Amino acid sequence: MGSERRERMKALGGRLRGLRTEAGLTGAVLAQRAGVGQPTVSKVETGRMVPSSDVLDRLSRALGLDDSTAREVRDLLAAVEAAAGSDPTSDEGTLAGAALDEAMRSARLVRSFQCVVLPAMLQSAEYARHVFESSPNSTPDAVGRAVAARVERQSLLYEPGRDSVFVLTEAVLRTWPGTPTLMLAQLDRLLAVESLSTVQLGVIPWRRPVPVLPRHGFTLCDRRAVVVENFSGERVSDDADEVAAYEERFGHFERAAVFGGEVRELLVRVMKEFRDLGDAVTP
Repeated sequence: MGSERRERMKALGGRLRGLRTEAGLTGAVLAQRAGVGQPTVSKVETGRMVPSSDVLDRLSRALGLDDSTAREVRDLLAAVEAAAGSDPTSDEGTLAGAALDEAMRSARLVRSFQCVVLPAMLQSAEYARHVFESSPNSTPDAVGRAVAARVERQSLLYEPGRDSVFVLTEAVLRTWPGTPTLMLAQLDRLLAVESLSTVQLGVIPWRRPVPVLPRHGFTLCDRRAVVVENFSGERVSDDADEVAAYEERFGHFERAAVFGGEVRELLVRVMKEFRDLGDAVTP
């Protein structure tokens, strides 16, 4: 990381820590009021993680900041984002997927559509490792921390009061990194997650035409934000019109998908194909 960006991250974190102290709040209480994880508050305050604009707004509201002070911390975030350079070794927050992970942590209803890569919350550790290794300038240490953080966040799937709906194209199940063995373990995880009462997993089979031609994945967090994914990372938007447009698109994809027994049958069939593929390439 460039020294300028590092210093700006520390300045933002230090200011937020000071405002929390002035408000007489502990990090745990602030995290609870803002609807984010306590580790997020700690990492932001120590300059080890850059918060998304949504997370910063949540922290500002939880701290009860007036307009002037809220604008000040937004300007500090803008300064961090404007600083040149990035640090692939500081924390998982600098690798691709951080904005998506944090937005999902703070939501009570998550609806995610994916057409190529599995949703972050459904990835096995080895699958996630391949995802993070594809990030620009990744290092083994940074990838290891990022994978551990992603797996830890997946515990949210089991929390009562949180609901998740994942819709995938069948292409996601067949676009695979690593080895057939990796995908067998990944598909087995999907079968386990699909059985949770807090999760709905749908797949648009290849035999059905897609209602809208997908160009990228996206995740709706409650009805307040959408995370739009591209090759360079994620963009978080809380624009009401954009969120509504993505909600409409998600509805189209959801209605085209199969759920329940049909999706389990599909997963088992794809697993058999990967098993056969693994047998074919084993010397």
